Amino acid sequence: MNYPEQMCAPMRADLTSVGFVELRTPEEVTDLLDKKEGTILLMVNSVCGCAAGNARPAAKMATEFDKKVDVFATVFAGQDIGATAKAREYMAPFPPSSPCIAVFKDGNIVHCIERHHIEGRPAEMIADNIKDCFDQLC
Repeated sequence: MNYPEQMCAPMRADLTSVGFVELRTPEEVTDLLDKKEGTILLMVNSVCGCAAGNARPAAKMATEFDKKVDVFATVFAGQDIGATAKAREYMAPFPPSSPCIAVFKDGNIVHCIERHHIEGRPAEMIADNIKDCFDQLC
């Protein structure tokens, strides 16, 4: 499903306003994730209110941690179709999930918070999961 931009714009801005880089094309995803050095948090943003409504605040909290990744990036499921598909290739063996939050180190996925780990959990609990990852990785 391709959602209208006017519906997604506030959800995009929710992340870009705190420094997330939007990856809107497959080439932008490849350019970032093919780098074999550094750390990246990539959030697959989505319209889903039940899960994304807690994932976005958690991802925003992660930008404030003392230890954090080098780059915060996002693709938008249901809108940036090609970019999302390309990002999911890098997330294997994890199945497609919207929303989800993946962490990469030196070009390899090292942590993934899938939708079923997001649904029904408060943003603070999701952020604690990210913080634990960053504390070990960064």
